[in-house]
Amino acid sequence: MARAKRRRGHAMVYVTTPDRKSAGVVARAILRDRLAACANLFPSDSLYWWEGRIEAARETVVVFKTRSSCVDPLIRAVRRLHPYEVPCIVSYPMGPALVAYTEWIDRETRAQR
Repeated sequence: MARAKRRRGHAMVYVTTPDRKSAGVVARAILRDRLAACANLFPSDSLYWWEGRIEAARETVVVFKTRSSCVDPLIRAVRRLHPYEVPCIVSYPMGPALVAYTEWIDRETRAQR
């Protein structure tokens, strides 16, 4: 059976974007800078409060897989590229994971200080 181990050194970063094109621009820039090893893009129907009323939008979600040390620079980079005034950019520590997968993340990202 494949090994899984709790590792504190990895995270997932969840970002919503207005469309697939914006998501692709953001994801490719983050990957080029080696701030994440992977970006998954998903269509999403979103309902949210904005300026006193409930809005509905078709968005694209990006989920990045990265090292914990890359989270802050990744958030700053997404913020610079993102078209929203107040974008959703949230990180979560990665729980137990396949060791080979987290080793791959380490190989494909650049360690941050």
